[in-house]
Amino acid sequence: MEKFDVIFLGSGHAAWHAALTLQSAGQSVAIIEKDTIAGTCTNYGCNAKILLEGPYEILEEASHYPGIVESDQLKVNWNELMNYKKEVLTPLPNMLQSRFEQQGITVIKGMGQFVDKHTIRVNNQLIEANHIVIATGQHSNKLNITGSELTKDSRDFLSLEEMPHSITFIGAGIISIEFASIAIKSGAEVHVIHHNEQPLAEFNERHIQKLVEKLQSEGVQFHLNEQTEAVVQTDNRYQVKTASGLTIDTDYVLDATGRKPNVHNIGLDELGIAYSDKGIQVDNHLRTNVPHIYASGDVLDKDIPKLTPTATFESNYIAGQILGINEDAIQYPAIPTVLYSLPRLSQIGITTKQAQDNDQYTVKDIPFGKLMLFEFKNEIDAEMSIVLDSNKHLVGAEIYANDAANLINLVTFIVNQQMTAQDLNQLVFAFPGSSSGVLDMLKVAMM
Repeated sequence: MEKFDVIFLGSGHAAWHAALTLQSAGQSVAIIEKDTIAGTCTNYGCNAKILLEGPYEILEEASHYPGIVESDQLKVNWNELMNYKKEVLTPLPNMLQSRFEQQGITVIKGMGQFVDKHTIRVNNQLIEANHIVIATGQHSNKLNITGSELTKDSRDFLSLEEMPHSITFIGAGIISIEFASIAIKSGAEVHVIHHNEQPLAEFNERHIQKLVEKLQSEGVQFHLNEQTEAVVQTDNRYQVKTASGLTIDTDYVLDATGRKPNVHNIGLDELGIAYSDKGIQVDNHLRTNVPHIYASGDVLDKDIPKLTPTATFESNYIAGQILGINEDAIQYPAIPTVLYSLPRLSQIGITTKQAQDNDQYTVKDIPFGKLMLFEFKNEIDAEMSIVLDSNKHLVGAEIYANDAANLINLVTFIVNQQMTAQDLNQLVFAFPGSSSGVLDMLKVAMM
């Protein structure tokens, strides 16, 4: 029986960062992967999404210059865009597997399952390890409704050979809104069905309302407070039916009602490893109730956002734990979250909603789009809401802008380093530019 120092179940960001660190430190490492090497984000998630969205950002920016840019002459060739996506992403799994193997990591393709606390069975082979890291991620949820087998998921959408003439999203969360922003600019008829009246409840309510109204102005049809009950095939099309009697005829139905952790059929029950519907339960060292078995990434039951950077952070932390470099409990920094819609929404730290009824916080609004027309590419709706504590430290921010992802990364440094306006005044930023202008306005607001 082959034995390793560490075995990883899964090969995504929650696994491979630690695997490389451990291997370079002299540990023997194996990665077991039942699907595509490097996981969902690299192959069917973040990378594919941002790559496909790129050309639509150009359309979005062009729309801010009516009469100057003939935006009605611009369009995206979806077929060529998909070919481009394949050209960029298809080689990545093999490239990363080669990198892992060149570093001395053993890569095993197959379904890994615990046999006992130190042994994994894969492809009818038994392998042992001193430490095991569960990094199996999540899978798309399917509603328990009639016709659920007819619905597609995010992975399917990101591999569409042709954009459907009409598309219906079930759920108004991150996946639906991001994809709806793309589909409507491709000329598709877009419907979004949501079970309550509040899409994207985790983001700034005013920003969500602005985004929904903007998408509606482009043609997206929102159906709120509607419970989806069935999807029925009619010839080559589908009907989506709700409890209220609403019926939508459509060419494509995407179930975007969330994701669930991959905790089943890997032997957790046999070992007594604790988990819930939200994922594997761990202590503040990311250890399961079996101390030498860790869990990392989206498979965790945690309140921290389930994001690729979070998984990477946890992966690096576990490597330090196993090597004995860091014995402290995990301490997460403030973590930014981005909605890659058009325009984007982002946030970090204390939200304005959390701050409203707390005397120790002050909320300020910065409408930088209206005040920085040339610097911010005429995006007049762009704005930021910030939260300051009693010491005038920036502890939270929420941004509505095309450049919200880059701006929130700048804000992340300010929040995590507890920088003051005086600290920022000691730095010199490039000018003119959207980030420098926003930072200037932010410094004034923090004084």
